[in-house]
Amino acid sequence: MKIAKIMLAGTTVLTLVSSVALTGRITKLDRISGTVAIQQTQSGTVGANAGGAAEEFKVQDGVSLEPWHAGDRVSFSTSETGGVKTITKLQKP
Repeated sequence: MKIAKIMLAGTTVLTLVSSVALTGRITKLDRISGTVAIQQTQSGTVGANAGGAAEEFKVQDGVSLEPWHAGDRVSFSTSETGGVKTITKLQKP
């Protein structure tokens, strides 16, 4: 019974905090509020250049937005905690 509770707690933590590595193009950048909107690049060959709608992310403290501009292609990692998606790493692809 104790092992089941520990496993359930571990699964809950993994669902609350997940990390994903993605690529896309910056569509909007707000250095004051620390947010960035990125249109993700779809994988595959058919329609690979046609991305969906841009998604807005908060930027983690310590991640600089100074070198970036709207239109830049980026590779980024995100984490989600309590429904809020945050960029944890931002770099050139």
